[in-house]
Amino acid sequence: MNLTAQLHETAVKMASKPAYYFMDQATSYGELDVAVTKFADGLHKLGVSKGDHVALLLGNSPHFIIGMYGALETGATVIPVNPIYTPDEIGYILNNGDVKVVIALDLLVPLLEKMSPLLTSIEHMVICETGQDNSEENASRLSIYPKMKSFTELMKMGDSSFAGPNLDEDDTALILYTSGTTGKPKGAVLTHKNLYSNAKDVGDYLKISENDRVVTALPMFHVFCLTVVLNAPLINGGTLLIVPKFSPKEVFRLVKKYEATVFAGVPTMYNFLQQYPDGNPEDFKSLRLSISGGATMPVALLKEFEKKFNVFVSEGYGLSEASPVTCFNPLDRPRKPGSIGTNIKNVVNKVVNELGDEVPVGQVGELIVRGPNVMKGYYKMPEETAAVLKGGWLYTGDLARMDEEGYFYIVDRKKEMIIVGGYNVYPREVEEVLFAHPNIVEAAVIGIPDPNQGEVVQAFVVKKNDSLTEEELLAYCADHLAKYKVPQVIEFIGELPKNTTGKILRRSLKDQVLQK
Repeated sequence: MNLTAQLHETAVKMASKPAYYFMDQATSYGELDVAVTKFADGLHKLGVSKGDHVALLLGNSPHFIIGMYGALETGATVIPVNPIYTPDEIGYILNNGDVKVVIALDLLVPLLEKMSPLLTSIEHMVICETGQDNSEENASRLSIYPKMKSFTELMKMGDSSFAGPNLDEDDTALILYTSGTTGKPKGAVLTHKNLYSNAKDVGDYLKISENDRVVTALPMFHVFCLTVVLNAPLINGGTLLIVPKFSPKEVFRLVKKYEATVFAGVPTMYNFLQQYPDGNPEDFKSLRLSISGGATMPVALLKEFEKKFNVFVSEGYGLSEASPVTCFNPLDRPRKPGSIGTNIKNVVNKVVNELGDEVPVGQVGELIVRGPNVMKGYYKMPEETAAVLKGGWLYTGDLARMDEEGYFYIVDRKKEMIIVGGYNVYPREVEEVLFAHPNIVEAAVIGIPDPNQGEVVQAFVVKKNDSLTEEELLAYCADHLAKYKVPQVIEFIGELPKNTTGKILRRSLKDQVLQK
């Protein structure tokens, strides 16, 4: 079984059921299935065949769903790309990924036109109409720019009787480029089996069904949304409530209007919802589950959110190389704040030392993963692949520990650990203390060079009001942390740098310090 085959089956069983709402307009499973097949045939008539690479430069919209599932139906490999990346970032991925066709927002037409001479492998650019002010201007370009085709026209070219090639479960379905926080992005090669198994296992674990209405506010081009909030609901007959761009106001409106049952977000989103002045707990009463992932959620925020909105938050863990989910806090057993939960179905997590041997319960080591969700490898990067895939296990680069009941806890990124005078300091441990302070909105911790101790701790803090001083915060930290863990420098800033999924970019903060 694969995603497109499952969509066809669901469409046969529940053709009239809403697959998604977008801008308050419903699209049924039957309508979605026809659109996907017609678009697949349109791509086929452009010359897209099994094994070709198709990139998506799209935000949260029906275009993304139809584009991805349609490309998969042709046997193509899909490469989702963040549409607000810089031209250099976009160009690197399109060239490194050997992309043949780009499906993009019409707002990106001027950029793509300018970049075209550098994108040597691209034969066609399929432009999606958004209805924005410059849509007519961009549409006029399509008639004079030979590589560009209209999404709508491509749909009209397609036939709903199209039958794509046979797909093997080990065929490549997606290449997901990592965020590149430690260098150039690497393309994680995921198979149809990887994607389908993880969507199914996550859906089973979280009990996602045709009765669920899932708020789709996370960016669809990110693997967390792709599997947990898009594929898992669709293969189980659920309904997506698509949020084009995250805003607390829109999330509260959609949850209330459609009686949403599931919300998924990164910790930053929960923080915005928690701080939103017009957030009414009554509006969230229909939610049976809130999911957090993408980054570690501060325990203080988790408890405050649950208390205010009376909603259960299940924190999980994943990474692009694992399609992505490996752990979630269970729904049928106690949830442990600060934990990423237990193994999901068919996936095994283990904590090991530098020799690859499992460490005793409670000890810190590297988290490694095994299961049907683990990638083939990195695209065109055999050495990097060999460094993380060893003996059937994926080495995540994250430091973790496991308790006596099989719950895992992320301590920090292996590369972000701070060593102060020979002592290990995990940034998350210090951040948890800072986050618990009543006058702090957000905090991030890095290590900076020190001639005496090798490194010392520096904290970046976003405060709620101007009354909080550095002296007061240092005293607070001294009461809650060992001396070597107390920040030597505290810098108050207006906002922490984040990527598009809301993950705090510690590397960016470190670069700022080193450049001073």
